[in-house]
Amino acid sequence: MADSTITEIFGSMVFNDKVMKDRLPANAYEAVRRAIDDGTPLDASYAKCVATAMKDWAIEKGATHFTHWFQPMTGITAEKHDSFLEPFGKGEVILKFSEKSLVKGESDASSFPSGGLRATFEARGYTAWDPTSYAFVKDGSLYIPTAFCSYGGEALDKKTPLLRSMEAFNKQALRILKLFGKDNVKRVTPTVGAEQEYFLIDKSVYEKRLDLVHCGRTLFGARPSKGQELEDHYYGAIKSRVSAYMKELDTELWKLGVYAKTKHNEVAPGQHELAPVYTSTNTSSDQNQLTMELMKSVANKHGLVCLLHEKPFESVSGSGKHNNWSISTDLGENLLEPGDTPQDNAQFLLFLTAVIKAVDEYQDLLRISVAGAGNDHRLGASEAPPAIISIYLGDELDGILSAIEKGDKYSAKAKSLLKIGVSVLPNIPKDSTDRNRTSPFAFTGNKFEFRMVGSSQNIACPNFIINTIVAEELSQFADVLENAKDFNQTLNNLIRDTIIKHKRIVFSGNNYSEEWEAEAKRRGLLNLKSTVDALPHFGDEKNVKVFEKHKVLSANEIKSRTEILLENYSNIIHIEALTSIDMARKEIAPSIIAYESFLLNELNAKKQLGLNLSNKLEEKLVIRLANLSEQFDELLEKLVKDTEVTSYGADSLEKAKYCRNVLLKDMENLRHVADETELIIGKSFLPYPSYEDILYSVKY
Repeated sequence: MADSTITEIFGSMVFNDKVMKDRLPANAYEAVRRAIDDGTPLDASYAKCVATAMKDWAIEKGATHFTHWFQPMTGITAEKHDSFLEPFGKGEVILKFSEKSLVKGESDASSFPSGGLRATFEARGYTAWDPTSYAFVKDGSLYIPTAFCSYGGEALDKKTPLLRSMEAFNKQALRILKLFGKDNVKRVTPTVGAEQEYFLIDKSVYEKRLDLVHCGRTLFGARPSKGQELEDHYYGAIKSRVSAYMKELDTELWKLGVYAKTKHNEVAPGQHELAPVYTSTNTSSDQNQLTMELMKSVANKHGLVCLLHEKPFESVSGSGKHNNWSISTDLGENLLEPGDTPQDNAQFLLFLTAVIKAVDEYQDLLRISVAGAGNDHRLGASEAPPAIISIYLGDELDGILSAIEKGDKYSAKAKSLLKIGVSVLPNIPKDSTDRNRTSPFAFTGNKFEFRMVGSSQNIACPNFIINTIVAEELSQFADVLENAKDFNQTLNNLIRDTIIKHKRIVFSGNNYSEEWEAEAKRRGLLNLKSTVDALPHFGDEKNVKVFEKHKVLSANEIKSRTEILLENYSNIIHIEALTSIDMARKEIAPSIIAYESFLLNELNAKKQLGLNLSNKLEEKLVIRLANLSEQFDELLEKLVKDTEVTSYGADSLEKAKYCRNVLLKDMENLRHVADETELIIGKSFLPYPSYEDILYSVKY
């Protein structure tokens, strides 16, 4: 695709700023910009202009319907499509789209998770247009990004808390910048770029695996003879079939204004990554939801299936979504940019220490932000950070903070060149620090990379939490500095005191090591290993206090989200348990019996022929299979019995604990035996595609 073609198609299906400027009257366009840039409510008369222009543009793009596109607590997006068609005259129609249809929609809120906020009979829920995220046309419909709330105004979605947190962050960051004399800054926006990892497998093998179809991950499967040990897949040549998929995916994303930039093979066989350019957190969140939807739909057109589960295969690396978070002003300044002399950049150091303090004081909230049944399988494995939260800053910033703590002057090291030792190759300017890929929350130049987010998760959740907790620290800093008699002295003391009190959260070593787990415990850091351990902390007093202070979530909204997340966790594991039982009864057990029968028939046939053979191989296999099948039967019966318990617990937390402590353990034990039998049974007797069949199903 030529460069000119890329620039022509980029954003071609988006009702973006350029389209609005061309199609709206000047006063209406300026009103929309004020709503986007300053949060000023849009007057109804201007909304009418926008609705008319949006409808005309969408119809030109082939749209016949419109939908309010929102993000309920189901974990996926939701949409209800209405046509532009309106009756007119005798048997005639016109195409109509009013400002009311643009600004507000109504949905049956009782059909979406509310965590007790709404009774079943209290059905009314509203969708409200979010003008800060551009509308777009896809599959013949005009998609209007919206928030979703109950009749009483409680947030029932993932977008609303994010928008609230961005407002809170902007308010507190402006207070800080004003103290540094930057009165010309009108808005501060958290920005995000979300690197998306995923697996691609052939559709034919996917359809033969009930666990992949129902659960998105394999519940059984022996380790393949070749996994990722050779590390030959990472950054390797992209197969032609995958390349064709990636090209179409890029094109579709570009049409919708998604800044898809980087693509490559990831470390595991069949695993890949797509990374976008930074944009505002709200836009990035919406675009990541779009990206995941398109990954799946485009894959289907290529005879592929895109797996977004955090751990689809037990013996190879799972998939994450590295959340690169930064801060930008409306004048283009990155507030996490250290500059050439970060030791002298007081503004940068203040924002940096605010993040450090926030991560230390709200470790539990950051762990909660990535909690989920799928991500529990991934966190702590060799491809993901552990459940212990810590920050990596790098050698230079470590040295600067250490010097500040001790009251010493930091002596910056001269920037060195990396000499490769080949005369024809240039000497490369060396970065001031290496990377630490094991850190959950790493500073990577002018941003923080939060590496714990799971590949299927909505990034609105971690980002509204990061925004809120950093806003709280900026608020505390502003309270101190606004009342300072000697600003510079107070600023220096504030930075130094914050470093001393919160340096325990900074760690530059190997986060995978057992030594770090012991060291973290000594430092008093939390180690919330599972979702069930983490979620009860959502309603801790300090957490309720910070969310209510900044009007991001109310106590009732926090309680409802905790209930929803716990219920979702239990439901996922219960579905997995039932799927395990189905596969064990209907697929694995018959294959064991069939192979045992085959071996016994072989033995009997040899005996009847009077062959003078030892038959040791057949006899050993039969005996081993007989022992395994007996264990398999006992473990299967235990899983069946444990899933039939009428009540897993008195409340959602007890139910989740039961699922983790009993059902998950039952499934693991059953899988262990089933996977052993898979290594014995002849390939033609296997009931489903093996790991080799799946991971290497895309052959060219």
